[in-house]
Amino acid sequence: MKWFRKRIISPILQRFVRFYFKKERKFHYGSIKAVVLPGVFFPHFTLSTRFLMSFLEHQDLNGMSFLELGCGTGMISALAAKKGAKVLATDINPKALENAKRNADLNQVKLETLHSDLFKQIPSQQFDFIVINPPYYPKQPNNDAEKAWFCGENFEYFEKLFSTLKPYVQVDSKVLMVLSEDCELAKIQSIAQRNGFKFLKKVEKKIRGERNYIFQIV
Repeated sequence: MKWFRKRIISPILQRFVRFYFKKERKFHYGSIKAVVLPGVFFPHFTLSTRFLMSFLEHQDLNGMSFLELGCGTGMISALAAKKGAKVLATDINPKALENAKRNADLNQVKLETLHSDLFKQIPSQQFDFIVINPPYYPKQPNNDAEKAWFCGENFEYFEKLFSTLKPYVQVDSKVLMVLSEDCELAKIQSIAQRNGFKFLKKVEKKIRGERNYIFQIV
């Protein structure tokens, strides 16, 4: 729903979203069930969560260490845990961590949650998988909920992400990021390149008129 993503910054649509998500809403993808709490990134009108989950369904995650960086509802983490991964789900929004715990219980899986601004509070370790569904609209967020959408006027989210990523990966790590044609892809890639990373396109898919990508960061 490209039109929705592009207009999420409009005041009128923001009012609609705040009204619609003033109470818990249900969502599901395949066998993964979820509730979405007010103030948490909602997968209902966007494609990124489902796109990532469809990709991860075909990955061997059994026994893997798995980090979902910015977990939101925790649905992706719940899927990884269900596939046998040892999961750490992090978010800067305390409400998201509460939501992730709720959805882990709902799906009868175990995972660890941690309040962290990107890698700031994550103990030094290397992960087999790091999965990122990032905010990418260049605007300053005003609260925790908006940090799921806005990366800062100067792409501060990506500056911080790529400057702190290296200690958490090793040669065989898979760092996966979902993006769409709606973002300033060249700008994000230039920040990654400046910090010694490049993007390898794993999947490109046009969904409901919007071109979406899953990149592996190497």
